[in-house]
Amino acid sequence: MATLKERLDTELKDAMRAKDELKLSVLRMLKSAIKYKEVEGEARVLDDAGVMTIVGTLIKQRRDSAAQFKDANRLDLAEKEEKEIAVLQTYLPAQLSSEQLAEAVKGCIVEAGAKTLKELGAVMKIASAKLKGQAEGKAISEEVKAQLSRMA
Repeated sequence: MATLKERLDTELKDAMRAKDELKLSVLRMLKSAIKYKEVEGEARVLDDAGVMTIVGTLIKQRRDSAAQFKDANRLDLAEKEEKEIAVLQTYLPAQLSSEQLAEAVKGCIVEAGAKTLKELGAVMKIASAKLKGQAEGKAISEEVKAQLSRMA
């Protein structure tokens, strides 16, 4: 099975052949971010988990930008950011549904032995490690807070 970086290379070539400008620009941006991270950090070659972390970061940046564009009434630019998010999400594993996330968080709370909202950090540490790539940090955090506040 090909690594995520090999898949990116193949799909970049396919996007060039198909003249798919959106996908081409997103893949170039992603490859650039990966290369920057490899040159900047200690890891000379990123594994699939490292690449997925970068994809998650880029999605978060795009979401923030889209929200700012919507606030500024620049719906054309916000729509472009949303399209880029859709392309980037194809490189992440399937995201958990809200029910699956709630069950996973419940298990993490039990594992941490948390009873109050003060133990949020301990639960988040476990949940973030277990659910990495399957759910966004913000969604995990909101679910943990909601469940812990109901316990108190």
